Amino acid sequence: MTGPEGDARAVRTRARLRRALLDACAEQPLADVSVAALVRRAGVGRATFYVHYADLEALAVDACADVVRDAVDALHAWRGTPDPASPPPALLGFFAGLTAHTGLHRALLSPGGGGPLGRQLHQDLRARSRGERALVGAPEPDLVASAVASAFTGVLADWLHGLVPGGPDEVAHRVWRLLIALHRTPLP
Repeated sequence: MTGPEGDARAVRTRARLRRALLDACAEQPLADVSVAALVRRAGVGRATFYVHYADLEALAVDACADVVRDAVDALHAWRGTPDPASPPPALLGFFAGLTAHTGLHRALLSPGGGGPLGRQLHQDLRARSRGERALVGAPEPDLVASAVASAFTGVLADWLHGLVPGGPDEVAHRVWRLLIALHRTPLP
């Protein structure tokens, strides 16, 4: 079916599949979730699953896409001169909110920032940072945007995997200071 009704139905189907995956991953690791069990949980057919997603990883990345959008928005939720001692409330909320699906995020975001979710986060964060730096005429928009995206994605991944100690609030403050330092580093 095409047109607005078909689009609405596709949106609803993808939402059901994402919800079913998040619910399943709250009970077991992503590696233990099968397409058969997932489509039963979602109340859709197996063929319908494959119309929307190539595999479970593609669905999982889509289900976690809000994490990427939230991270990018949280890092840019300030105006004026940023205070290194006060991260934006959105950044604090972002780190605090990650605990709901930590296992799924770990499965998609490997240490160092790799994995499908890490690649998506890096790409989106780099584009947003580069665009904002270029807009205000800040030096080296490509270099700094890459550094910011790499640092944030890597620290986030390492924190989720227990390689960076600290609670959500503490890590948000430390990450914020790190990113401010990257932006303020004098460049020739």
